[in-house]
Amino acid sequence: MIKTGDKVRFLNSVGGGIVKAFRDKQMVLVEDESGFDFPVFISECVVVNEAPPSAARSSQLPKETTPVVKQTVSPKPPEDVIAKETSEGERLSVYLAYLPVDPKALTQSGYEAYFINESNYYLYFNYMNRTNNSWTSRYQGLVEPNTKIFMEDFQKEDLNSLERVCIQLIAFKKNKPFALKNVVSVELRLDTVKFYKIHCFLENDFFEEDALIIPVIRADVPEKPILVSAMELQEALLRQKQDADRPSSPEPSKPKKTELPTIEIDLHIHQLLDQTQGLSASDMLNYQLDKFHEAMKEYAGEKGRKIVFIHGKGEGILRKAIEKELKNRYKSCQYQDASFLEYGFGATLVKIR
Repeated sequence: MIKTGDKVRFLNSVGGGIVKAFRDKQMVLVEDESGFDFPVFISECVVVNEAPPSAARSSQLPKETTPVVKQTVSPKPPEDVIAKETSEGERLSVYLAYLPVDPKALTQSGYEAYFINESNYYLYFNYMNRTNNSWTSRYQGLVEPNTKIFMEDFQKEDLNSLERVCIQLIAFKKNKPFALKNVVSVELRLDTVKFYKIHCFLENDFFEEDALIIPVIRADVPEKPILVSAMELQEALLRQKQDADRPSSPEPSKPKKTELPTIEIDLHIHQLLDQTQGLSASDMLNYQLDKFHEAMKEYAGEKGRKIVFIHGKGEGILRKAIEKELKNRYKSCQYQDASFLEYGFGATLVKIR
């Protein structure tokens, strides 16, 4: 029987690697010599070297395959499991997520609320809503690193009470040194109209279903509250009136800088090849990366040029491979997720610098 940590080879194609995790009862993730993970059917794997029991215990499922269970308290992980950390996870990224219970009947449907912790830290947090001039705690608890936790169900009539929400949290790590994070309190105003519009619930990296994702903290930076006090509004109007009363002096015109058009490159294998018969998953990945490098070489001298590489969400293998190449070979280039509205969560924007 195949176990996590076993060394295997493939029956129907060249290659093999180490079993990293089980996707389901029929499929495992195998890491090859290049460090990439490939989904492979268990029936197509042959064990060539069994892993010791301790290796199997220390393995951990990747974030994409962690099951979501409605719970009021995060389950305590076994003491011998070492949480897999990422360099990006050293900076706090926290989100709220809302999912309709019945997307096909959105006008009558209730909702589920989740707290998402995309970091290497444990988080004690309190989720609150404001009613008049006081706050009510809706959920408080501890969430583990790189996981999400179910908080509550609520109905349409509860939306009015969720226009103003606040999240307070404390970040820490267990049994190891860590960088100190400030205690965070973020107050947000939710646009409750979005809960009635199905197109506001988008494909995402955290759920199989479409969801409304609300950022709370991104890369250690809390979201700015969309709140304006009466005093701030009065001061802004006064400054506007003073500026209007001042005599205006013509400013020298500055030449407009022409922005280069954004290039879109679709790396889906069916867009690059007419047929893929006889190609292994590794062959297809290498072909996609070759096209990525061709584009980076073609536009290397055009500073300011933006290139959107459409790789799709899928298992995240191509996306991780592209990010690895950008970090190692194209360090001067800036990159980030492309627009969620235009590309969902399946594209990366690269800016040549």
